[in-house]
Amino acid sequence: MVVFTKEEIRLLNENEVCRLATASKEAPHVVPVCYIFENGNFYIFTDFNTKKFKNVKENPRVSMVVDIYRQPSNKAVFIQGSATILERGKEYKEIYEKFYEKFYWVQADPWEEGETPLLKVKPEKKVSWF
Repeated sequence: MVVFTKEEIRLLNENEVCRLATASKEAPHVVPVCYIFENGNFYIFTDFNTKKFKNVKENPRVSMVVDIYRQPSNKAVFIQGSATILERGKEYKEIYEKFYEKFYWVQADPWEEGETPLLKVKPEKKVSWF
C-alpha cells in the first residue's frame, strides 16, 4: 500500500488534471485527464471508444503525473499502478457524485450509471518532487 505525505495529498487534492499513461502492444499513450483522488485511489471517467480505455482493457498497468510547474517551486507526484474498470455499483455512484459536484462538464452533460466507464487506479509506487 502506498502512503502519501500531507504535502503530496494537498497537491493531489488541489489539482484536477493529471497526465495518464497507458500502453497497448504498439505504443504508449499519454493524455491529460480530470481525476479525483479518494481513499488513496485515483478515479478517472473516460468513454468506451477511447484509446486509454482500450489500452487498460489490454494492459491494466498505468502511470500518472500530477504536477505544478512554477519556477522556482515545481511540485510533482508520479504514480505507477493498476487500473480496474467500473461501470456500475455503489463505488461508481459515489465517485460519479463527487465528479458531478466538482466538474462543470459533468453538470453540463450528466450521464447515467453504465453509460461511461470509470477507471480506478490503485497506486503501487510513487515518487515526488517538492
